[in-house]
Amino acid sequence: MTDILRIGREHLATHGAAALSLRAVARDLGVVSSAVYRYVSSRDELLTLLVVDAYEELGDTVDRAVEAVDPSDHRERFLALGRAVRAWALAEPARYGLLFGSPVPGYAAPAERTTAPGIRVVLRLARILDEAHAAGDLDVTTDTRPPESLGEPFGKIRNEFSLTVPDSVLARGIWAWPSLFGVVSFEVFGQYGPDTFPDRGVLFEHHLDLLAHTVGFRPTRR
Repeated sequence: MTDILRIGREHLATHGAAALSLRAVARDLGVVSSAVYRYVSSRDELLTLLVVDAYEELGDTVDRAVEAVDPSDHRERFLALGRAVRAWALAEPARYGLLFGSPVPGYAAPAERTTAPGIRVVLRLARILDEAHAAGDLDVTTDTRPPESLGEPFGKIRNEFSLTVPDSVLARGIWAWPSLFGVVSFEVFGQYGPDTFPDRGVLFEHHLDLLAHTVGFRPTRR
């Protein structure tokens, strides 16, 4: 199975998700296709394995980065999370594209297998904000009350993941999640163009600082 996933990752990077083929994987393994089908039943099964593998590796990368920071420095842990997402995405653009790019035609990821690994990063983000709010490290003086219709789904999220933040802070976190991945996606998929920003790292750090400020973290002195 390890070799199947390895070659699947290589084919993903070389040919793209839509062109994945168990026969091609078997050929590169040097075995007949029936041997691969004993472990992976279909192309969709291989895609699901690759999706879960990528989500777990991204989650592990983020966890290591966050846990390397002082637990009491919530702002820096937030920044570490963002930097880890970007670093992994730039190192693994094909796998990032599988997770956050265009859907693969004819494939629907099974929620029962992909949801738990798929929410690891946003759940880590939510816990950072939860801990920061409990410690009084978020500026909530300019909170805007979310629409009343969001109260029920926010309550479900808070209960399911044992969060204590009010709706206003939860709304900020839910805004920061797609904002972070949007910034990363623009860079990974070349949406800025080749020459607009020569130093993408500086641009990303500025975006990350803006995200931290909007979420409510007070700026650190430099």
